[in-house]
Amino acid sequence: MSRRDVGDRRLNLQVALGATLRALPRLWSGAVGALALCLAAWLAPVIVPMTGALWTTIWILVTGLATLVAVGALTRLAVTDDVAGARTLGLGPLGLQFGRPEARLLGAAALCLIFLAMILIVLSLVVLAIFGTAELDVAAIQARDWSRVGAPWKLGLLTALGLGALLVPLLLIVRLALFAPATLGRRQMVSLNSMGIAYGSFWPLLAGLIVTALPKIVLLVLIGGGVISGLTASLAWTVGLIGLQFPLTLGFLGAAYRQLEYWTPEETKP
Repeated sequence: MSRRDVGDRRLNLQVALGATLRALPRLWSGAVGALALCLAAWLAPVIVPMTGALWTTIWILVTGLATLVAVGALTRLAVTDDVAGARTLGLGPLGLQFGRPEARLLGAAALCLIFLAMILIVLSLVVLAIFGTAELDVAAIQARDWSRVGAPWKLGLLTALGLGALLVPLLLIVRLALFAPATLGRRQMVSLNSMGIAYGSFWPLLAGLIVTALPKIVLLVLIGGGVISGLTASLAWTVGLIGLQFPLTLGFLGAAYRQLEYWTPEETKP
């Protein structure tokens, strides 16, 4: 497919969100074992307090593995029409499986994180260098006396620079968000080139991620406001995150990927 054809593709947010809601029962039933394993791993320290570096290390490794299995199962279900189709991508019984696709997911995630870290480091150095040469009044900043901090044009320029330093990582994160469904859908590791799939659909992707993050946002408000606290807050956060937030987010990304994907297996053939 030509670059022009790729660029003409746009995400229909309403269709993607509708597909996400319809897919939820399939995601829950097809990945019930993986979700239960992931939930048990995350709740282990709440139920059985762990002490010592060894047990903490073991818990981190087990939790990471269980999360990877759950993400793999949910993503397979999200990029296919039914459980039978997900099984052709390696979905195991109850969503319990671990194979090359999970290794590819881990590798793609690592590459994306390394890329983002490099960008953040460069942006931080640039921002620090510019702020360092701006000759602002540090004492006035500490006293919050903004009238003596520096010239208004300097403050405006530095504010714009700071906002830009925040927007660039956000842009990249959204553009890279389809790496998981692309890795499993294409049956090969897809990391930075997943930005090509999301080309031209930044705003609907961002809007969809915000909408599907509403359960997490509600929980944060309830916990931050003190409505729920202690053990109840820990249980509600973990269950809500794994039982609802994971399926919603991965379901939406899978629906978005299916709309935006332009690659076909034949393209790899000579």
